[in-house]
Amino acid sequence: MTHRIGLVVPSSNVTVETEIPALLSRHAGSFSFHSSRMRMHTVSPEELAAMNAQRERCIDELGDARVDAVLYACLVAIMAQGPGEHRRVETAVREQLPDAQVLSSAGALVDALTVLRAGRVALVTPYVRPLARQVVGYLEAEGFDVVDWAALEVDDNAEVGCIPGERVMEAARGLDLTGADALVLSACVQMPSLALVDDAEREFGLPVLSAATAGAHSLLTGLGLDPVLPRAGSLLARSR
Repeated sequence: MTHRIGLVVPSSNVTVETEIPALLSRHAGSFSFHSSRMRMHTVSPEELAAMNAQRERCIDELGDARVDAVLYACLVAIMAQGPGEHRRVETAVREQLPDAQVLSSAGALVDALTVLRAGRVALVTPYVRPLARQVVGYLEAEGFDVVDWAALEVDDNAEVGCIPGERVMEAARGLDLTGADALVLSACVQMPSLALVDDAEREFGLPVLSAATAGAHSLLTGLGLDPVLPRAGSLLARSR
């Protein structure tokens, strides 16, 4: 059986459609991937709100493909709207697409940190500082203690997809990880980090995850599949 995965992505995103398939290709299951795009170039409150307004069209398109699961794959677009927004978005999408598993990158990250029992976390984000603070505040409203965070101050979403891995690792090395239970190496589905996760776990000595690994975990669990993938960090290392 092939599971059809629907991805709702910003038009300028080029990473989620590579990292999610790369992750799920390591699973014994069979998957196909089907995307619908929302216009967005600059990661700003105005463009994020305008992008979210395109959601219903995207869900209708994916519904036509009869997807088994859909991932609303823009973490900051949801978190910038205020605490608890991922629940409201997921509920609205379920009403529109009742026969599919409905997930969001924002909700997937919250769920993944809960699975890891990571009450104290550190973050690397590509966002400008005001948006990064909203992400921090969102996680704090969910009950997590953000011990330290970095904002790389990139607002062009196409450029976010080109941030080199060494810059991401340098930002992580600059964090105070004292007392942290986990490190979110990329709190954004557009900032590439999949190739870094395993090495980062060895270097920092704590669980490392990303928006992409959290999304893959949520997709697999939502479909009732074992969420175990090699070379993808502690979150996906074993059955729970």
